[in-house]
Amino acid sequence: MTSATLVQSPGRFMARLAVYAVLAVAVLILAPFFGAEPLDPGVVLHAVLGKSAGVGADIFFLHRLPRVLLAFLVGGSLAVSGASLQVVLRNPLAEPFILGIAGGGAVGAVFAISVPALMITAGPFSTVHVFTLAGCLACMAAIYFLASGATGVSMNTILLAGVTFNVLCGAAILLLRYLVSPHLLVTMDRWMMGGLDVVGYRELAGLLPLAVPGVFLLFIHAPALNQLAFGEEMAAGHGVDVAKVHKQVFLGTGLATAAAVTMAGPIGFVGLVVPHAVRRLSGHDQRLVLPASFLAGGGFLTLCDLFARTVVAPTEMPVGIITAMIGGPVFLRILFKKRD
Repeated sequence: MTSATLVQSPGRFMARLAVYAVLAVAVLILAPFFGAEPLDPGVVLHAVLGKSAGVGADIFFLHRLPRVLLAFLVGGSLAVSGASLQVVLRNPLAEPFILGIAGGGAVGAVFAISVPALMITAGPFSTVHVFTLAGCLACMAAIYFLASGATGVSMNTILLAGVTFNVLCGAAILLLRYLVSPHLLVTMDRWMMGGLDVVGYRELAGLLPLAVPGVFLLFIHAPALNQLAFGEEMAAGHGVDVAKVHKQVFLGTGLATAAAVTMAGPIGFVGLVVPHAVRRLSGHDQRLVLPASFLAGGGFLTLCDLFARTVVAPTEMPVGIITAMIGGPVFLRILFKKRD
């Protein structure tokens, strides 16, 4: 692969991106109609036209639609973060949670759950959301501090620090689980599995302020990531400020991942599976890979959540279990392929 073959022609770029966009829109339109209780599109149309539509419209607009939108935005944020990290870390196994951000968020959430007296809801955030976000941002700041040096930010140190912080956060979670009242363990375990069970649009309002600037930072650095794919020295030779790009990609992935973890819990492997699938189908031009990963990641998590809430209906399975069942074998396949 050379830089000449990496970048796609405008026509092919737009055609391929249009395919991802059409498929994503199709998933967004169809997914809310399916679940434990199938909905009649006519009921939704009556509600849109201002006519009385009853319980079906409430299910669609207060439960299904916000859940589908949240799944799409969370999946898209995680996928585009994974696609960016795999380039800057030059590691095909990199994905958002490797930064340790999810571990910090998990410690914050478990602590908030373990102290019910702290439980307060204000606007789009509850105490669990606030402590989760604080844990994510604290881990991100600590890892950045450790990786910063006289020559800039070391991506290798970020990788090692992220793995180390995940181990430390796992130990902290075990300690909190040991000390907490047993009846709270179910709530903790449920959060740790990841979930998108929402009512209304409160979680979306809490997600967007972090996810939008994070994803935007990654999108605008797609041309620089094309250069970094061939190595830091070559990128610097083509005028890329490598240190600045590293810093801003780390910030973008941190914000997008923190937003996803805060509102949906630690849903793993989306940032690993989706970017690899996109590259296999559409090439390695990051100008296409990043937006296509966002669209495909959103559609992927939406479909996983659809499966999770229908396969054992009328109950539902945490969506994190579904993504782990898919992502685990993919991780092993990439690992053995890399070894060979």
